[in-house]
Amino acid sequence: MNGNTDKSQSLFEEAKKYIPGGVNSPARAFQAVGTTPRFIEKADAQFIYDVDGNRYIDYIGSWGPMILGNNNPEVLKAVQDTIMDGLSFGAATEREITMAKLACEMVPCFEMVRMVNSGTEATMSALRAARGYTGRSKILKFEGCYHGHSDGLLVKAGSALIAEGGSPDSAGVTANCAKDTLTATYNDMDSVESLFEQYKGDIAAVIIEPVAANMGVVLPKEGFLKQLREICDINKTVLIFDEVITGFRLASGGAQQLFGIKPDMATFGKIIGGGMPVGAYGGKREIMECVAPVGKVYQAGTLSGNPVAMAAGIAQLTYLKNNPTVYEHINALGEMLYGGIAEIVKNAEADCHVNYIGSIGTLFFTGEAVSDYTSAKKSDLKKYADYFQHMMNSGNYFAPAQFEAMFISHAHTESDIKKTLDDAARFFGV
Repeated sequence: MNGNTDKSQSLFEEAKKYIPGGVNSPARAFQAVGTTPRFIEKADAQFIYDVDGNRYIDYIGSWGPMILGNNNPEVLKAVQDTIMDGLSFGAATEREITMAKLACEMVPCFEMVRMVNSGTEATMSALRAARGYTGRSKILKFEGCYHGHSDGLLVKAGSALIAEGGSPDSAGVTANCAKDTLTATYNDMDSVESLFEQYKGDIAAVIIEPVAANMGVVLPKEGFLKQLREICDINKTVLIFDEVITGFRLASGGAQQLFGIKPDMATFGKIIGGGMPVGAYGGKREIMECVAPVGKVYQAGTLSGNPVAMAAGIAQLTYLKNNPTVYEHINALGEMLYGGIAEIVKNAEADCHVNYIGSIGTLFFTGEAVSDYTSAKKSDLKKYADYFQHMMNSGNYFAPAQFEAMFISHAHTESDIKKTLDDAARFFGV
């Protein structure tokens, strides 16, 4: 049992004096599950260790990017070698070119790419470029999809808000900021067509998580992404895939490769830097050449493309490109874990539903199928909290919120999955 949390509790009390809520991101807050955040000391391979000496099987993986596992030797060496020459220069480096070429080789829609510092910055910048390219102001997003915390995107933004039971719009986001953000229902093409009809000629971009992962994992229905591609083509609207979660995880070319749908632009977060704070946006050359200094769409970042993040990203992406068996391994473990959980809740006759694809998945505490934001919100948060507590105390590190994904890395083993399934079976009494 991982029951000792004395030092984590002490650190949390101290943290609350200086950091709002004691954490630097709401995703790390544990109040929704009625316990104290675990303060992590180190991570290695498939495990994560807290300051109290507890070891957990890590199913967060720094929220997705640790696809090769924590502290991967090749990524670690690339970072160690790079920092000997300096952490950052605020100037161009050869590594930026190497990364850009690699990303354009791997991502189907990339003809050009710009490095930034986070997924939020990537989506914000991509939308600005789309507006500059089209000369239009409105964007269309989907309820329950999270695209970072820029003002115009915090509208019905999934796990950013519903995990804490908050309102659909963040305080501090004015009506003026959000007025050009239209929201459709995920997997409901009628809602999309209605908005295109209502705002004909005004929609600059449609942005979507091709597999939603911020209201829990929700898969696109058959043909839904293809229909989005078609309606964007008809209306000369830029289609943007937010691949912060799915990029380089569902396939080496992301969800767009897996589903065979090429967007006009795509955005990525920390996975493009091996877990370092980094992001990227890119797409068609004619759109990206609207960005300064070539075009009139301004976007900048002093540390964008910094050498340490580039080194980590190059090491990880090169490994993924050259070793397709990574996907065979993590997908097989995904089938074992999520399929196993589905069998457990079925045998227990529990009001639960499992959604998964490849190495990402969510156990929803609702008996109904989850296909959109409305159905996801029907989940029983109290039951999830009980489940979370049991699994955490049994040595499994999950997201402390119902509306998040679980992630499997290449470092996980069948033995890890079997242990987690045994722990889950105990909770459900089967």
